[in-house]
Amino acid sequence: MSVESPVKALLIAVSDDAPAAVYSINRLKPELLCFFVPESAKSLVETAVQPQISQMPRRWDWVVTPDAHRFMACYQALSRTLPDLLRTWEVHPGELVVDLTGTTPAMAASLSLASLTSTSRVVALGHVNTVDPADGETVTVEGRERVWVQGNPWDEAAALSRREGCELFNRGAFTPASSLFRQIESRVSGGQKPLYRALADLAEGYGLWERFQYRQAWDKLKTSLKALDMASVWGGPAGLKGLLPSIKANAGFLEKLVLDPQEVKEAVAYDLLAHARRRANVDHHFEAATATLLRALEAFAQWQLFKQYKIKTWDVQPEQLPEALRESCRTCYLDDVDGKYKLPLQSQFRALAGLGDQMGQSFLVQWPKMKPLLDAASHAVLGHGFEPVKAERFHQLYEIVVKLTGVSDTSLPKFPTLNL
Repeated sequence: MSVESPVKALLIAVSDDAPAAVYSINRLKPELLCFFVPESAKSLVETAVQPQISQMPRRWDWVVTPDAHRFMACYQALSRTLPDLLRTWEVHPGELVVDLTGTTPAMAASLSLASLTSTSRVVALGHVNTVDPADGETVTVEGRERVWVQGNPWDEAAALSRREGCELFNRGAFTPASSLFRQIESRVSGGQKPLYRALADLAEGYGLWERFQYRQAWDKLKTSLKALDMASVWGGPAGLKGLLPSIKANAGFLEKLVLDPQEVKEAVAYDLLAHARRRANVDHHFEAATATLLRALEAFAQWQLFKQYKIKTWDVQPEQLPEALRESCRTCYLDDVDGKYKLPLQSQFRALAGLGDQMGQSFLVQWPKMKPLLDAASHAVLGHGFEPVKAERFHQLYEIVVKLTGVSDTSLPKFPTLNL
């Protein structure tokens, strides 16, 4: 008998072949053991199987089907019992091994369906006259040659689940996508695990980025990029190589942002603008998109004021401002909590205009068009009112912001589309 590492849990069907069941149990040495049997086979298990087990499992139980030849009877017995049993035994996805040797066709079908989410390995002990020895390992059981075959159904099923994970990712559901990829990782065989671990890290990284956790996102993208690059060298799914350049560009964007030592980071403004567009185009959440867009507009003004004039909008000195704004700054913008002068959005651009900055002057030119759009944003539910933002209002404001800032579409970070 080949030496194998003990398995966490074994779900084994027994109907009339006790020697095969004994061989499988003694070979796999399960910590937890569950028999799937018809009522007629319970005595066989008790008299011919259990006494022959060389290493008794820590816990064992069984699921009894009322009719081993009816699929629904078998499936109902399993589906109503197995999930709670595995939960009680703390068997996680991928830790269950299923033995189909002693099944009827109905038992085999129900076992395969009921255990799919938990198993990562299916085994069977076939006869040499029905199973090609080349498909498995020839063993001797009670003086007769048998063929031990095994495989992992998830190695094939993973492709469909992978596409589901990609669809979740593309819809911006990064946490569910990461969770699904990690489930696949736990179930596939060893050679495929690095790919799904990398995809899970990738989804987690973009989820962190979406929450503005830039350093953690950068770390995740770097890790996943290396693993995906290796997976592409060894084959990997179609489309993987084409995905790598966009991830590399995103990792480079995050690196620049994270390592920027300035108090005001230009890259954050670009990221906020891209974030606003995703909220509109992916989520169709125009309230959140508009709120983010206004923050992006402010971030561009803050960057320009800081870069050119060393003005911090959250701690401005009235003497730094154009003459026309100094008195209003002293009288209107003093924070009575921390004693600092803080410029609101409109005043930031008026300061830029007064200092001769082109972006500030463009703001004054665009002001008649912007005023009603800013009023709509102010009256929005996430502004200060009770009227939801309309999609066209967001798009109109977005066009003006792009015109004001001079940002090109190619300079914004773009999340990749997964087609794997």
